[in-house]
This record gives sequence, structure tokens and C-alpha cells, in this order.
Amino acid sequence: MSTPTPGSTPTQQLVDAGVSIWLDDLSRARIASGNLADLISSRNVSGVTTNPSIFQAAIGNQNDDSYDAPLAALAEGGADVDAAIFELTTTDVRDAADIFRGVFDATGGVDGRVSIEVSPDLAHDTDATVAEAEKLWAKVDRPNALIKIPATKAGLPAITAVIGAGISVNVTLIFSLERYAEVIDAYLAGLEQGKAAGHDLSGIHSVASFFVSRVDTEVDKRLSAFESEDAEALKSRAGLANARLAYELFEQQFATARAQELIAGGANVQRPLWASTGVKDPALPDTLYVTELVAPGTVNTMPEKTLEATFDHGVVTGDTVTGAYEDAHLVFSQLAELGVDINDVTQTLEDEGVAKFIASWQDLKKTVAEALATAPETSR
Repeated sequence: MSTPTPGSTPTQQLVDAGVSIWLDDLSRARIASGNLADLISSRNVSGVTTNPSIFQAAIGNQNDDSYDAPLAALAEGGADVDAAIFELTTTDVRDAADIFRGVFDATGGVDGRVSIEVSPDLAHDTDATVAEAEKLWAKVDRPNALIKIPATKAGLPAITAVIGAGISVNVTLIFSLERYAEVIDAYLAGLEQGKAAGHDLSGIHSVASFFVSRVDTEVDKRLSAFESEDAEALKSRAGLANARLAYELFEQQFATARAQELIAGGANVQRPLWASTGVKDPALPDTLYVTELVAPGTVNTMPEKTLEATFDHGVVTGDTVTGAYEDAHLVFSQLAELGVDINDVTQTLEDEGVAKFIASWQDLKKTVAEALATAPETSR
């Protein structure tokens, strides 16, 4: 593990430690203004993730008129809401992918990635998820795209099928170690299918998005009910412990004979990605889920506020994950002793995560429907 270079920025130190920094945000204004390109050079940003909430915020932003003209054109062409959303979001992702193409080429396809998610309405429909993933991949038509598929039970076979078709995937909404193990299995099964179908495995990439801060929010809420010193001492520790144990699982699973055989045949490791890294509790350090989750071969996707905090005052001390496994296991043991059911916690979070994205998607549809209805008038 490299030691931080004196005088380098905290974001450069993260890169030196093996962490890829991706921005958890995208909008047409960010693309057109040159801000996205600037973040590549000034903040070491090497990728972008999106989700329904991000697109809802971007397209629904009253202070951003960059969507007005394309919405007017879509309205004039008779596009319905779903078609308009598909067109707007895939255009943004394609344009962002073009901005990141240099990073993609320089890193051999590892970074320079831009993610777009299948509709959250399909989270429990395997066949529809596969169909939409293929449709999004074809529409964006960029090798550095990643199609986001949620790690629901129905999402797992979809991940295998989409990887098997040679499409790169960002698996999202992972909360539990058990589900993460299933995600890795689904990825390896997809690679095996892809190999059998004659695909070049070296061109298939994937990340597994493990959510962090939401685990602390839910666990801390449950710990508050105990009103004990032991419970208080465990607050704000579950999210990091869960993520660190995920990395331990990652190391174990990709060291197996099955994984190593695929890697020897040109396959890529599915990198762990830390998501939900903005701190929800203002009492916590605002860079907690960045500087405490430094490990080689990981991605940290940050909201801009967290990115700027990290650049400004993040203290990067090298690997803060692999030496902390024992403590992480202890945290889980202590939670269990208190009666905190971590399996119930993670299932609750998965259910809530899907529901929140569905709600954002419905808000987005409402925003676009209203914009389509008024666009012909406002464009005259």
C-alpha cells in the first residue's frame, strides 16, 4: 500500500491508495458548463453514477433551463412521458460518457464509467429488467457505460443474464453481506455464460455498489431504543463495519479457484463500490465514509458536497479497511448481543431503497409530464 505523497491533494492521495473517485450526480447543466470536465482534472473524478433521484433533481430544477429546448422538441414530436425520460437521461449519460472517454482509454476500461439505472418499477421483474438493460445499453451506445441493476432477488438472475450478454453492469442497492455474496455469484455466473457465448471477457466490467451511511442511520435508530452505554458506544460504527466485512468477502470470493480461472481467461474483478457516502448525521466527520474506507481496487462514489469536503480537508492515511476486519466482526457480534437483527436491518434498507427510487421515478414522471404539457407554449 502506497503512503500519501507529501503536498498532493487528498483526492490524489485516494487515487494513489487505489481508490477511484466517481461523482454521484449528473445534469445537463453540469455537462454543458464544463464543470464535469473540470472535476476530472481538478478533483481526480474518474466516473459518474446516476439514479432516479439524481435525474429527478436535475430535470425538475427550476433554475436550470437546459432541458427546456429538448423537452419542447420531444413535446412537438409527440413523445410520451416514458419516451421523453428515456431520451433525456440516455442523452445525458452518452454526453458524459464522451467526456470521460479519455479516462476510459487511459485506464484500459476500468474507469471513465457513467452509470444509468433501469427503471425502479422493474426491481422485482427479472425479464423486464434484462430487456430494459439491453435497451439502455444499445441506446447509450458507449463502451464506458454501466447499466445499474438493483440487487433484489429478481435482480440477481437479471445481472447474470446481462453480464452473460456482454454488457457491463453496476449492481446497486446492496446492503447485506449475504446478498453481496449472491451478487458476486451472479457476476461469476454471468462471466461463465459470456465465455460460453464467445464474448471477450476483458471487455465486461462490473462494480458492486455497497451502501454505507444508510446502515448507520437504521442501526443507530434501533440502538437509541436501548438507552444503554453499550448501545451508545456502537452508534455510527455499523456502516463502516459492514463495508469492511464486504471487502473481506470480496477478497475471499475473488481468490477462489472459480474466480481465478475466469480472471486467468481475461475476466475483470468486480470492484466494490462504496455508495451512500454522504454523512447523514451532522455530528460525524463529513469525510468519514471516504477516509475510513480506503482500500485498493475500490470505487467511492460521492455527492459533490462530500467530494469537496474530501478535497478540502480529507486526511488520507492509506488502507483503512484490511487491518480493521477483527474490529468489524466485533461490532457485529456486539450488535447481535444487544438484539439488533442485522438481517432485518439490511432487508428493511433494501425495501426502503427500492421504494425511495420508485417514488423519485414517479416524481420525475410527473415533472416531465408537466413540462411536456407546457413546452409547446413556453417555446413559442
